[in-house]
Amino acid sequence: MTRTEDPRTARPVVTVLGASGFIGSALVAALAPLPVTVRAVARWSGDVRLTAPGAGVEARKADATVPGELRAAVAGSDTVVDLLLPSAGWRAGGEEAERLTTGVVRDLVAWARTERHRPVVVFAGSVSQAGHPPRLPLDGSETDRPQGPYDRRKHEAELLLKAATADGTLRGVSLRLPTVYGTGPGGRCADRGVLATMARRALAEEPLTVWGDGGMERDLLHVRDAAAAFAAAVARPGPLCGGHWVIGTGEGRRLRDAFRAVADSVAARYGRPPVPVVSVPSPPAASETDMSGVVVDASAFTAVTGWRAEVPFHDGLDRLVGALARERRLG
Repeated sequence: MTRTEDPRTARPVVTVLGASGFIGSALVAALAPLPVTVRAVARWSGDVRLTAPGAGVEARKADATVPGELRAAVAGSDTVVDLLLPSAGWRAGGEEAERLTTGVVRDLVAWARTERHRPVVVFAGSVSQAGHPPRLPLDGSETDRPQGPYDRRKHEAELLLKAATADGTLRGVSLRLPTVYGTGPGGRCADRGVLATMARRALAEEPLTVWGDGGMERDLLHVRDAAAAFAAAVARPGPLCGGHWVIGTGEGRRLRDAFRAVADSVAARYGRPPVPVVSVPSPPAASETDMSGVVVDASAFTAVTGWRAEVPFHDGLDRLVGALARERRLG
């Protein structure tokens, strides 16, 4: 992890791009107690203050889509973790999505070429880059067939990192994530995912809708476990460099069962019957990967780093529901 150090602390510098985001804030909290200087970078200064404060955390305001600001934000970094996501979410398209995904990685490669050392760049990929899986669980050895714009952008950025690793410019690592859910540091709920959406509906006593019969499986990873995976990659990047690694719990849950668990959690909290889970036709915009199952075998990553998912699904779900209930109560 160490090539350069913060001269004030003699600690390696780990820069987190997207530090105020869902996974980013959890990663900053996970890294803060470690013997590193964490440079928490977010677009707005107010966002930076939401990350874990501490002697080892340096808040930095920067717009990573502006090359000059990005270069200044990562200057002197030993490791850069790229957790950037469009403000409109992962399904967003257009210029912002392109700029935040492949554009930022291109700029990081260009920056690395000017450095005397080979910085580590850890990138947040997606298990959906594999496309419609020929078998489950996914273990990372599949032939990639990215289908939608999001998957193709992630895949292109990952290939840029692999090429830059092969030519000696940097040391790139891609962690491909499944569906991530949960609450961040201090019970903050920045989760915009499907479980949080359904929990908000259940709290409002609205029925939960599932496409088709809801039989498609999802590997549901708690944000704390996702952050721990990135922290593990930061701590031991060497054996991971140049590859992509799938991250997950190894357990698949059918969406209809996950939604029923959401309804049951809300019902138990308020002592009322659970809202119904209703099947609806899938929309025309639904992709093949939307309707496919996802279960992840992360044993390759575990063998290198020792990381394992630790948060039980129902515990993580109950905490998510509790955070959203507080959010709703406070308005």
